[in-house]
Amino acid sequence: MCGRFTLKTPPEQLARQFKLTDIPSVAPRYNIAPTDDIAVVRTTEESTERSFALLHWGFVPAWAKDPVVGNRMINARAETAATSPAFRQAFRHRRCLILADGFYEWQRAGKNKQPFYFQLKDGEPFAFAGLWEQWQAADGKQLASCTLLTTTPNAMVRPIHDRMPVMLTPDIYDHWLDPNNQEPSAIQPLLHPFDADAMLTYPVTPLVNNPRNDDPQCIMPLDS
Repeated sequence: MCGRFTLKTPPEQLARQFKLTDIPSVAPRYNIAPTDDIAVVRTTEESTERSFALLHWGFVPAWAKDPVVGNRMINARAETAATSPAFRQAFRHRRCLILADGFYEWQRAGKNKQPFYFQLKDGEPFAFAGLWEQWQAADGKQLASCTLLTTTPNAMVRPIHDRMPVMLTPDIYDHWLDPNNQEPSAIQPLLHPFDADAMLTYPVTPLVNNPRNDDPQCIMPLDS
């Protein structure tokens, strides 16, 4: 799974790299956790222009009676999302880019778990493959939420964890976002482990274990 990540890239750079018309209003985050509002880029069937939004992290299906169900749906397995009752409609019609520049995974060490930080070697931001949904309560209250797709780990993540987030490369952003691509067979090939040679990792302080800690110390190497 992927339960924590970072987005500390300046908004102006995010606008350039993700081809946004407006500069997004986002503060640096070093320990983004489930149920937080997270930065996404999406399109709609009405417009293929990319738009920025902050969505609740924890997917709430349109048919859910209570939004608390989203607490258990922060991730969706890439292998089964296209057929899952919770995710299959979003997989066809409501895909998004979840903006990030690093993520955490934990390696079990005896009774403890050691957190590791993963990022691209060049330090650039990237996008996780995400799905989003619009939920409406009986009283009319609405909630836009999302989930992050995971896949089998690459050679770098495998010693730490048995899953990793699906990280998309810029050349396939448009294909992933295109609302006209609705057949799972045309989308599924995009969901594979990222190139390990383009990534780096290192152990970090246990400060990241507590989501209330959200500052640069979270990504400092353990031996620094």
